[in-house]
Amino acid sequence: MIVPMSAHAEIGRGDRLSGLPLATRSPVVAPHGAAATSQPLATQVAIRILQQGGSAIDAAIAANATLGLMEPTGSGVGGDLYAIVWDPKTQRLYGYNSSGRSPKGLDLATVKSKADTNGFIPQWGAISVTVPGTVDGWYALHGKFGKLPMKQLLAPAIGYAKDGFPWSQFIAKAITANLRRLDELSQKGVVEEFDNARKLWLANGEPRDGKMFRNPDLARTYQLLAAGGRDAYYKGPVAKTVDAYMRRIGGWLRYEDFAAHKGEWVDPVSVKYRGVEVWELPPNTQGIATLQMLNLMEGYDLKSMGAGSADALHVMIEAKKIAYADRAKLYADAKSMTVPVEALVSKLYAEQRRKLIQMDRALDNVEAGAPTGHGGTIYLTVADKDGMMVSLIQSNFRGLGSGLVPDGLGFMLQDRGALFVATDGHPNQYAPGKRPFHTIIPGFATKDGQPWLSFGVMGGAMQPQGHVQIIANLVDFGMDVQEAGDAARWQHFGAGTADDPYGKPGGEIVLESGIAAASVDELKKRGHVVRSHGGGKEHYGSYEAILWDAKEKVYRAATESRVDGMAAGY
Repeated sequence: MIVPMSAHAEIGRGDRLSGLPLATRSPVVAPHGAAATSQPLATQVAIRILQQGGSAIDAAIAANATLGLMEPTGSGVGGDLYAIVWDPKTQRLYGYNSSGRSPKGLDLATVKSKADTNGFIPQWGAISVTVPGTVDGWYALHGKFGKLPMKQLLAPAIGYAKDGFPWSQFIAKAITANLRRLDELSQKGVVEEFDNARKLWLANGEPRDGKMFRNPDLARTYQLLAAGGRDAYYKGPVAKTVDAYMRRIGGWLRYEDFAAHKGEWVDPVSVKYRGVEVWELPPNTQGIATLQMLNLMEGYDLKSMGAGSADALHVMIEAKKIAYADRAKLYADAKSMTVPVEALVSKLYAEQRRKLIQMDRALDNVEAGAPTGHGGTIYLTVADKDGMMVSLIQSNFRGLGSGLVPDGLGFMLQDRGALFVATDGHPNQYAPGKRPFHTIIPGFATKDGQPWLSFGVMGGAMQPQGHVQIIANLVDFGMDVQEAGDAARWQHFGAGTADDPYGKPGGEIVLESGIAAASVDELKKRGHVVRSHGGGKEHYGSYEAILWDAKEKVYRAATESRVDGMAAGY
């Protein structure tokens, strides 16, 4: 029986007997290994792989494959992947960037002809599709850190795809909304072909909470990968199928683009924030925005200001505006950037830019700086008995992706190319065979050179904003790893790159209802524009984390309380 919402109007959440009242649950504490993902069944898959002797990387791949089936609104083998790995053997961090490039046969003139007057590219359809990098990422990470055969890692997802699984509450709602939007876009001609997507996800009616779903096409694709490895995707039947499909619908991606794809190992970038080293991957991701924000925030005593206070919120929001001004104008594929990353994340640059912040009034328009120097996503984290920790993020970009499902493959292609701009002189201007600016970022933190926190907050432009809120909650406000994610969040929207192109001058803030009305009123007095305060209509990212407690020698795992996630350990 479904109880009407009005029946719940007079009752709220129960009281907690330990920890902060804001927490929804206690952290998961485990001695041997832990996993936190956005889907309980995927978390169980990760734990099972760990118990079978797999490494943290093995478990992460198995969980990611499962999420590609169960959470197609945020992931899949049609998207890209980034990871940061702590390797206990070499005592260092490794970064991997698997992101794909634009079609070599799509020229700038064609892109300009389809861009709007502001230089922004269509967000869906064939023009937004870049080469998917996820499978490359799986095999690169597995080749370096894997223990179990890939066939064993893909087996749980294949089983669920063949036999079925029940849609979870949040994803059922999200995928239904995404499919309706893409259907409307297909009717307007923005998405060139939608029958395949409709057949895949709507053949038996719209997804709903608890409804069983099967995807035999994806099971067959995963079986191809299990048998044929990476080449089955980039030089075999998958690449050939995508090529034929794109030719049929008038798209640009080709077999040659797949065959030429290669991810790369990269060195993570860090800044020290009050004794904690926070690590992000370098561009083409937006990760360094997190580091720029933390550098700016370090000049203020947030602890004394208090969590959720107007002063603390003001500092973080202003830091976001300043960092994102650089993000909008300077971030791109590393090969195209004209400003060195080291200069952007330097303490000296932060000192210069911090002078823009006035505690009594909000910044309106912020221009990008000029430093000098040399120079709709899933997140999961897994840690194993040997001390390996992996922070992995993977996405199709906006919701399900481009709207395009290649014939018989069971997954949608990403629309990451939408993050290029057509504007002349911009480092992120579209070019054939180029990586776009990217929003997905895995996070990591160390203390005294040793692993401390593997974490992420998925959600487009929310991600660096979410990262700094988690770090501040842990470092400044003394919360535990679950409380840090449960605490009320804010998000600032403002004009920037193509993921947020039409924000108003000065931007707008949305805040969860857990932030006191007095703080919100004070922000308004300082000139901040508040779009909403509570109401459950906004999405504030989705958080997963594992913290290594070096004193007790245990993992502490946490997950997002707002959606379907689960943390577990053994």
